[in-house]
Amino acid sequence: MTTLVTSAFLLALAFSLALRLYLASRHIRHVRAHREAVPAAFTGRFTLADHQLAADYTVAKTRLAMLSALVDAGVLLALTLGGGIEALTVFWLGLGWPPVVSGTALILSLMAITGLIGLPFGLYATFGIEARFGFNKTSIRLFIIDQLKSLLVGLVLGVPLLLLVLWLMYGSTLWWLWVWLVWSAFSLLMVWLFPTVIAPLFNRFLPLEDGELKQRIDALLTRCGFRSSGVFVVDGSRRSNHGNAYFTGFGAAKRIVFYDTLLNQLDGDEIEAVLAHELGHFKRRHIIKRIVLTFALSFAFLLLLGWLLEWTPFYFGLGISTPTLAAGLILAAMALPAFTFPLTPLMSRLSRRQEFEADAYAAEHADRHALVSALTRLYRDNASTLTPDPLHSAFYDSHPPATIRIQHLESLPHTGVSA
Repeated sequence: MTTLVTSAFLLALAFSLALRLYLASRHIRHVRAHREAVPAAFTGRFTLADHQLAADYTVAKTRLAMLSALVDAGVLLALTLGGGIEALTVFWLGLGWPPVVSGTALILSLMAITGLIGLPFGLYATFGIEARFGFNKTSIRLFIIDQLKSLLVGLVLGVPLLLLVLWLMYGSTLWWLWVWLVWSAFSLLMVWLFPTVIAPLFNRFLPLEDGELKQRIDALLTRCGFRSSGVFVVDGSRRSNHGNAYFTGFGAAKRIVFYDTLLNQLDGDEIEAVLAHELGHFKRRHIIKRIVLTFALSFAFLLLLGWLLEWTPFYFGLGISTPTLAAGLILAAMALPAFTFPLTPLMSRLSRRQEFEADAYAAEHADRHALVSALTRLYRDNASTLTPDPLHSAFYDSHPPATIRIQHLESLPHTGVSA
């Protein structure tokens, strides 16, 4: 049975890696093949130079993703069948600490190793690709500060959670149920804490100034029956020229956030339309649905984990001859994605369907032509490719391809409110 587990793992890892590389290669070929002509739907909206910049930017990011996939697979093999997790397990157990403490140390050390291995990719993405294409505004100093802050926040929040999870795992036969309840509560706590406590540690959030734009937004919120704790502008331009908008939190902590770069890129009609789209996600209960789905998937994962951690071939087949609950937990978290990766298109399809629904909502409450114009500006200013490979897009993309999305918007009846 141990050999069967090992073979299944190697087969799943090889298949998922081959699929990643195949999809990426297709994507690069397709984008490059359509580099010399702007799609008909964007004629007059995109210059050829803008289109080619987006193509080159997409190819550069995809090539980096291919290299990252290869390294990730090698690291996973080294830590599992190569004996990495086993060696660290033996080391921490040898210190004689209580199982909960040594297990926490094991998981943190593995997270540190994988984080350090991934750091060069983050550095190159920021100071190589993003800088080359004119998007990066992050300094080395700010990058280091962000990393240190992220590490500190992760330790402050993660260490107590890990200790509690392992304490439950070692203390109850129904630990998977209690851990699920703890994880669900922690996730909801993060949704509440992020906008008001965590995000301000990294960026400055200022209330949107009174004026015509504020009045238009207030009128839109009234039409849509949406209440929030405020509309804020975040200084995204400190790090990047990319623009974005989102709302976050729930209950009294809900807030609408615009990147300052977005406000500089779009006019009043376009900003109103983008906000109407974001409100569509809320009014169509997409956020609640995603939370419920996340809880359901985490329940299924922990239920499966509860069985796996009692099954010795799971450990032996993946390179661990000194089974512990903590080793099994991190092993499952690292190895199971190789088996679940082929299911990625299901989540992507759900997300794209919700984007269409949010677009339809925006067309009902704002000017759909303004949303088309806003999306076109964002595609251009963010160097988003207009010609993704269809299979790659179906597999990965959380948003519909640009051409399909614009055509869908233009086909909707115009029932929105124009400025």
